[in-house]
Amino acid sequence: MSTQLKAGGAELTIDQENGCRISSLRIDGTELLRQGPNFGAFPMVPWCGRTGYGQFRDAGVLHQLPVNHPPHAIHGFGRDHAWRPARVTDTDAAFTFDLADPWPWPGRVTQTVELTEDSLTLAMGVETYQDSFPAQAGWHPWFRRNLGTGGEDVRLDFEAAWQEERGEDYLPSGNRIDPKPGPWDDCFGMPGGIDVTLTWPGTLEVKITSRDEWVVIYDEQPEAVCVEPQSGPPNGLNTLPRLVTPVDPLEISTTWTWRRLA
Repeated sequence: MSTQLKAGGAELTIDQENGCRISSLRIDGTELLRQGPNFGAFPMVPWCGRTGYGQFRDAGVLHQLPVNHPPHAIHGFGRDHAWRPARVTDTDAAFTFDLADPWPWPGRVTQTVELTEDSLTLAMGVETYQDSFPAQAGWHPWFRRNLGTGGEDVRLDFEAAWQEERGEDYLPSGNRIDPKPGPWDDCFGMPGGIDVTLTWPGTLEVKITSRDEWVVIYDEQPEAVCVEPQSGPPNGLNTLPRLVTPVDPLEISTTWTWRRLA
């Protein structure tokens, strides 16, 4: 079962049975996202990127997550489960997912999707009704490198304050370095808010913004480019834990705004 939203020339499909991912985003009939059950744009929750060796500590207790990308645990498991629709209209929708084993604490995740003819706003909240726990949230969109309309490949434009140095184990080393040229599978810091522009020359420009400051850029595959807004860096459950408490949920949002160039 999937949910379709439409606003002007923008059409969006949400596959709530497959991790509540956006399986399709079409602008004037042109598909922006890489197709396939593992692609589209999926929520990363309750952690983002790699958690080192699937392990993290909270209050001195060592927790083990399923190692789904050896040797690490990657991208959470919200993408692996069906979500429940809570509200659906022609242009917006809300979905929920309950955290349970193998996550050590109960909780609820809510994702909202709002579509206009020239923008998409995604928001996610992580709540607990009992014990506090560390968590992360974000999105992993797979944008098509080439839109297949006869135009050029996408161009990326962003200015980051720093790049998280990546170790041989693909985890941040803890050092911040000057941003290096790609290709990337790297996390960047933007303390003034995320601001990344993808341009398919002569066709479309998409600007990705968020009030959060962490973004992972992944462009090592020929088919797609990923721009991933997230609430903390990879391995953040260990290095920069953000506690979710009964009075302080984790909230994150991102807006994608597009401009037609043709």
